[in-house]
Amino acid sequence: MTQTEAVAWLKAHLNVSRETLDALETFVAFLKREAESQNLISASTLDHIWSRHIVDSAQLLLFTDASARQNNWLDLGSGAGFPGLVIALLTNYHVTLVESRARRIDYLQRAVEMLDLTHRVRVAGVTLERLETAPYAVISARAFAPLPKLFDLAARFATNNTLWLLPKGRNAQAEWEGAQAQWGGNFRIMDSVTDQEAGILVGTLSGKRKARAIFETQGQEK
Repeated sequence: MTQTEAVAWLKAHLNVSRETLDALETFVAFLKREAESQNLISASTLDHIWSRHIVDSAQLLLFTDASARQNNWLDLGSGAGFPGLVIALLTNYHVTLVESRARRIDYLQRAVEMLDLTHRVRVAGVTLERLETAPYAVISARAFAPLPKLFDLAARFATNNTLWLLPKGRNAQAEWEGAQAQWGGNFRIMDSVTDQEAGILVGTLSGKRKARAIFETQGQEK
């Protein structure tokens, strides 16, 4: 997917305006400049930012309710700003970016200011364990942690109605199957538009299974 194709996809599927596309171009230029002095994204993807990062982030909005896009969104391990900053540019969500690395925190804060998003985007420069507990409508995580650990760390920010959007690459199905021994939820695996072999976990979490219940279930199966 070229930049032209990526822009066409954004217009066709998300009705992205010219003004927002300009803001995305400003963000991409800023990221490329910053990438010269720190490792923000893989060097192999620098020439494919629009497909590998912009559209890859934006596609998560296909699974959200358009009428709820003023709610709060928690993005774990935001790194270079994906998907959190892209979501903030494309919608009215109030986005919290969780990032604990000092240089990334500084980068994200400058990006938020440059893009005039300070009224809707907060950079939480702490580890997730230190972030104050609060409920979020949407939780996203792109290469943050294996699924059981991710749920262990982030479940306290979710309600039964919180939408989890978790790009998991080619191991999406296997990760969810492995996590079900400890966690209950209603998730489906959706195809990624940027990688035919990658999957996105989309769904809600109902809670951690009790160890006793797991033991009894396993005993009945024997």
